[in-house]
Amino acid sequence: VDAKGRNMKCLTFLLMLPESVKSKSSKSSKKGSPSSSSKLPPVCYEIITLKTKKKKKMAAEIFPTKKSTSTTTVQQYQQQNLNNNNTIQCCNWQGLYSTIRERNAVMFNNELMADVYFVVGQSGGTQRLPGHKYVLAVGSSVFHAMFYGELAEDKEEIRIPDVEPPAFLAMLKYIYCDEIDLSADTVLATLYAAKKYIVPHLARACVNFLETSLSAKNACILLSQSCLFEEPDLTQRCWEVIDAQAELALKSEGFCDIDSQTLESILRRETLNAKEIVVFEAALSWAEAECQRREMNITIDNQRKVLGQAVYSIRIPTMGLDDFANGAAQSGVLTLNETNDIFLWYTAAKKPELQFMSQPRKGLTPQKCHRFQSCAYRSNQWRYRGRCDSIQFAVDKRVFIAGFGLYGSSCGSAEYTAKIELKRQGVLLGTNLSKYFSDGSSNTFPVWFDYPVQIEPDTFYTASVVLDGSELSYFGQEGMTEVQCGKVTFQFQCSSDSTNGTGVQGGQIPELIFYA
Repeated sequence: VDAKGRNMKCLTFLLMLPESVKSKSSKSSKKGSPSSSSKLPPVCYEIITLKTKKKKKMAAEIFPTKKSTSTTTVQQYQQQNLNNNNTIQCCNWQGLYSTIRERNAVMFNNELMADVYFVVGQSGGTQRLPGHKYVLAVGSSVFHAMFYGELAEDKEEIRIPDVEPPAFLAMLKYIYCDEIDLSADTVLATLYAAKKYIVPHLARACVNFLETSLSAKNACILLSQSCLFEEPDLTQRCWEVIDAQAELALKSEGFCDIDSQTLESILRRETLNAKEIVVFEAALSWAEAECQRREMNITIDNQRKVLGQAVYSIRIPTMGLDDFANGAAQSGVLTLNETNDIFLWYTAAKKPELQFMSQPRKGLTPQKCHRFQSCAYRSNQWRYRGRCDSIQFAVDKRVFIAGFGLYGSSCGSAEYTAKIELKRQGVLLGTNLSKYFSDGSSNTFPVWFDYPVQIEPDTFYTASVVLDGSELSYFGQEGMTEVQCGKVTFQFQCSSDSTNGTGVQGGQIPELIFYA
């Protein structure tokens, strides 16, 4: 009965003491005095009073939680645990969290109740990380077999020298917190850990991360890794970048870090869109790096030795004669007989047999997106006085813009100087200054970038050109806001950079030349 005379029911929840505490208490009672030893540690309990006339309520209804406070607390604990700060300041920390996901997150990298430890990393850079077998077994079939399988070993400490500590922590964070935390520095190592311990959803997230960050700078090394991890989709994406931006990829630092098998596959690639002298120079750079990896002296003979049979995949006979005479022939990598035979290949009517492949690579066939349905000319337009013609576009699949198709003179033959640019949100991605000659027809004339520019889907880019020429030119009419080119859809909209009249409905830049 309470102070107001109402009948109440009291429910008392008693926290049962662990056996370890009981055993310690019993031992101390034997050794110590009766007065002090008979006292057990304080028992934590809570009393919940309920009115007898109301229905029973669930715990979530009795103790409503504030989401903002709980989420903040979870994040604080996760940050503490990431730094291996495992101090839990509240004795009833479980009551702070309304979901099992949040309570599991507290256990991430936490020594509280840990029943296994991992010594992760190579000697000299190891990190000791706590784990909880039940949580790990729920998140990975490998951990389940390791801890609960027929051949399970009851080890308190497990050494993992082949996984980097940050990658292992990223995998544990996913298993404990259901969160994916990836960075460019650790994503490959995390993918390796996810593959090793069969955590497929984390592995898929790693692959998606790599695909979105794929560029000519890292395409070759990612190609090597994707083959190792048996990720065919990522392999295909790498090949798309390497084919379209071959010269950039071959000149990247990552190219020198690939394995010999990946090197051979790139050198044999039929659709490689690069000059053969660039391929040859890239192979020599790789050979120099390989000599260093094998701790060999960097000499011409050793470079040829580490290249092995892969050197014959370089299509030296397809080089221009100047490139061969001033480059490959004087490199010292070719034998005297090989050099003589290739010179005869260029000049003699009866050509010698060569070990080198002599057919040019097919490369990639450029595609064109034409955005106008017709073109015209008038006596007062289209005139150029150093003003900018510009249009914005977006695609639904990754493509590589190689250049623009431009209209030429409507008054007979004429020459134009064209400065073309490609921007994304004001950032310059590609530019080139060149001249083109028009023959007076309504055809378009291509102007190319030095290297194809990678275009990501669902983002608008700005294509611009500043033309310098005294003659009036043709211009496009009946422009389309959406154009389907094979499997790629282009969308167009007007650009604020356009000061010479070009827009969606008419003007210059009738074509985008691209690889897909």
